[in-house]
Amino acid sequence: MASKKKEPRKLKAGWVVLVVVLLLIGSGYAINREDPTDYTEFAKCISEKGAVMYGAYWCSHCKAQKEEFGDAFEHVNYVECTENPDACTNAGIDGFPTWIINNEKYPGKQQFSKLSSLTGCSLPEFGQ
Repeated sequence: MASKKKEPRKLKAGWVVLVVVLLLIGSGYAINREDPTDYTEFAKCISEKGAVMYGAYWCSHCKAQKEEFGDAFEHVNYVECTENPDACTNAGIDGFPTWIINNEKYPGKQQFSKLSSLTGCSLPEFGQ
């Protein structure tokens, strides 16, 4: 009879181990998953259309917007207001980030779909 009592414990321990392993695998997938889309052509296009992002290095929303572009952000027309305060004052910037597109101000972090519709630039397909 002693072996029958141990059987449920072994089974329970096996399930716990399985659940922990699956959670670790799932969390590793979520952490390491990145958007492999290359936004270089999109960044170049919106810049060619005259879109400009005004921001500050300490601004968390600016940082998030930059991170969405990834390495392609180097192609975005960007004005760092801590280094160019006159340019930002002259543009009427009073919050970060602020995009100016077609002489209109768009305050805050912008969705790529909105930047696309405002500039006429096509977004890349996911994973390209």
